[in-house]
Amino acid sequence: MSTVQTSLPQRIRARATTHPDGTAMHEKYHGLWEPVTWAGYWDAASLVGNALLSLGIEPGDRIAVHSENRREWLFCDIGITAARAATVGLYPTNPAPEVHHVLFDSGARLLVVEDQEQLDKALDVIGDLPDLQHLVYLEPRGIVGSYDDPRLMSWDSFIKIGEQHRSAHPEALGSRLDAVESSDLATLVYTSGTTGPPKGAMLTMGNVEFVLETLQNQGAFVDPPAGEKDLLVSYLPLCHVAERVFTTWFNAGVGTQVFFAESIDTVPQNLREVQPTLLFGVPRIWEKLVASVHIRMSGASRIKRANFAVWMRLARWIGRTLVARQGRHSVATRIAYGIGWVMLYRPLRERLGLSKVRYAASGAAPISPEVLEFFMGIGLPMFEVYGMTENSAIATANMRGRVRVGTVGEIQPGTELRIDETGEILTRHAGTFAGYWNNPEATAAAIDADGWLHTGDVGEWVDGTHLKITDRLKDIIITAGGKNISPSEIENRLKASPFIKEAIVIGDRRSYLTALIGIELDTVGDWAQKRRLSFTTYRDLTGKPEVIELVQSIVDETNVQFASVETIKAFRLLPKELDHEQGELTATQKVKRSAITAQFSDDIEGMYAGAGR
Repeated sequence: MSTVQTSLPQRIRARATTHPDGTAMHEKYHGLWEPVTWAGYWDAASLVGNALLSLGIEPGDRIAVHSENRREWLFCDIGITAARAATVGLYPTNPAPEVHHVLFDSGARLLVVEDQEQLDKALDVIGDLPDLQHLVYLEPRGIVGSYDDPRLMSWDSFIKIGEQHRSAHPEALGSRLDAVESSDLATLVYTSGTTGPPKGAMLTMGNVEFVLETLQNQGAFVDPPAGEKDLLVSYLPLCHVAERVFTTWFNAGVGTQVFFAESIDTVPQNLREVQPTLLFGVPRIWEKLVASVHIRMSGASRIKRANFAVWMRLARWIGRTLVARQGRHSVATRIAYGIGWVMLYRPLRERLGLSKVRYAASGAAPISPEVLEFFMGIGLPMFEVYGMTENSAIATANMRGRVRVGTVGEIQPGTELRIDETGEILTRHAGTFAGYWNNPEATAAAIDADGWLHTGDVGEWVDGTHLKITDRLKDIIITAGGKNISPSEIENRLKASPFIKEAIVIGDRRSYLTALIGIELDTVGDWAQKRRLSFTTYRDLTGKPEVIELVQSIVDETNVQFASVETIKAFRLLPKELDHEQGELTATQKVKRSAITAQFSDDIEGMYAGAGR
């Protein structure tokens, strides 16, 4: 095997030398954003790496991190890979059984947990984790003096071990780091597990370098290219490949500044404070932002509501025109936008925390064209991109001046992509993962003999240049009449409404389509209050005849956009919000269809028995 020319930790080490006082990241303490310099970043990461060496961690060992996004996550990630071990991330919302699965499957030797809650999950299952030798906690509250386990140590104690080792062996970490090979395992990213237990996707140091080289060639995405003056807000789980790309890898590759959101609940406030220049979000985030605008405006004065209505009608026209012109302004739209900027779009974008965004990306799942048009209409440069864990999140992207809404864009440089005879999308490039950890059968099913990755996504070409994702191969509905239907397109149209949070279309081997629909509690609750409809719980709200009529109107509006065989003939409202811990959603908030259809089978059968909605 050959050593790589550069690697993620080597890049951080280099920046600590060339830009020691430059700012790498910010984290909020006591209400103030405190910076971490590149020198401070590498110093902390090297202490983590030295501590691991002192504890006997060998190249190829797996080290797990179970925490919200914070600076220690990055210190660990870089320190772990500097020691030529591999980072295994866990979602903060993972319940104990999923924690057990990831730790047991990966054979993690050391686990870093954020707080008592995450520690308790590990301790609940540690009896069946023979490889787990050390537990390091970041937050001492509720832990110090309450636990007596010889494997347990504080972050300060862990760092102290690193200091002692670095003092005694100052060249040890550097020697190991500089021997890094492109085939070294950099991270295990556990997939969402919509159809079974999560699988550990193996991404190598060579995979990461391919991503960094691709990101550094950004001229088609953002001009001028991203760099040290660009600000990002990190808020999606860092164990997800897309957030790791934007937060850790992009930061190391081009020197962007990362701000860690205080929590998922404070993201709107943190966006307003930071006003990032680059922003990545999954569709649910963008949908939530649109819904928040509607909620705020519904409570505004009559004059403000009238002003909003006028300029949003103009924004819709601008958005549709931009869509037709592939993201390029005409003279008319530029003039209209200039006036709208003064009257509405500037204060609206400032309120959303988007006033300085010069590149916004949506990925990880299809997004409704209506949502994209909303943001394009108020001047947000919005680009849908496509990738997955198994190809290091690199496949296609919409480019500046060549945007086609409803597609995930053009093939990225260095990537081969084709659609096979079944409609499945296949990709091939240097970022293709090394396979699934301890699962050669699943690996063989994913990567064929010619190196093509079978994504499981179904797609088609638009104008021969842009890729459109129509659905997951396993989710395609074949009706009793033999018609193939992609449910995701129907579901996304329903979810374009600020009142709809979830939509699951049913109809495989059935004579017509039905749907299970989950309402957006905030917007529907606000709508109900303004109509003096009293309610106590989510379940109570979904049982109101007026709410059912509201959803029926949305279904009717959606149905007119599809052929008769693709229309929803009946629906039922979900009586509860779907939850990850209940096994209804993955950690990335994707619906587990099989779990939902099993849980609500009576409702489904009722719709087909003609029992009404």
